[in-house]
Amino acid sequence: MKPERRGELRLGVEMRAAASLAVSPLFPPPNRVLPWSSARNPSRSVAKPSIFLASPAAIREPQSRSRRSTRAYGFSGAKMSVAAQETSLAVKKAAEILDDLKGTSIFLVGMNCTMKTDLGKILADALRYCYFDSDSLVEQAAGGVSAAKSLRKEDEKGFRDSETEVLKQLSSMGRLVVCAGDGSVQTSTNLAYLRHGISIWVDVPLDYLANEMLMGEVPSPITINAPESDSFSEQVLESLMQQYNELKEGFGTADTTVSLQKVASQLGCEDFTSVTPEVMVLEALKGIERLMSVKKMMEAAGRPF
Repeated sequence: MKPERRGELRLGVEMRAAASLAVSPLFPPPNRVLPWSSARNPSRSVAKPSIFLASPAAIREPQSRSRRSTRAYGFSGAKMSVAAQETSLAVKKAAEILDDLKGTSIFLVGMNCTMKTDLGKILADALRYCYFDSDSLVEQAAGGVSAAKSLRKEDEKGFRDSETEVLKQLSSMGRLVVCAGDGSVQTSTNLAYLRHGISIWVDVPLDYLANEMLMGEVPSPITINAPESDSFSEQVLESLMQQYNELKEGFGTADTTVSLQKVASQLGCEDFTSVTPEVMVLEALKGIERLMSVKKMMEAAGRPF
């Protein structure tokens, strides 16, 4: 079902309850952007976002911990046991910071990859948050993947306006983990919407990302209609480098960073694929915990004696 006007987004009837549960009274109205660390008045009324019409791919409700299975993330045997332990640690860490988090949403930025997506879904489960993919919402607002590609090609401004509308509505809600697309860091307006929550840069090496694209694990316009040649992988890597250089300044404004390369180094892993999403989630939660500690110290310093 196409939207009535370009940039207008709606969530599906089947997800309406999940969306309403995600609204947090701790957030300022969408037209008043405040950094996540600013003092918020819980009594302030919040303009609720309009009802979306989104597919299950765009939103995912938190799973019950008793029903959660590491098989959902592709593990079996001994690896499942390790993943289960890592998931347990992540859930424990999430429980430790949940009260201090007070429903604050989490926005994941960075180059699109399976690690970023898996991290977002597992983090949402650990925090008992709802998960959104902003790119999926933009695509549905345009009428589908093909329509979104056509819109981006024929009307770049209209496409960017759709990205901004997505962030505007999501930023007015709480208890969300949002996997944000590239457009989220390309304008000052979008960056301001990210300040309604905590932003995390999921930093992955470009060769890791290039390999995912070459294997078809991550869709990208870079690899579409590309010539088949021995230098094809080099062309993909060069294109990724150009894209990264255009976006890294925006990524760098995130509140904290989770680096795949750094985590792999700490674990002594020579192969990045040996690092599981669960380990990355644990690092993300530690980063959030550090941010909350800093926030507490700043609030304490501001209190009169």
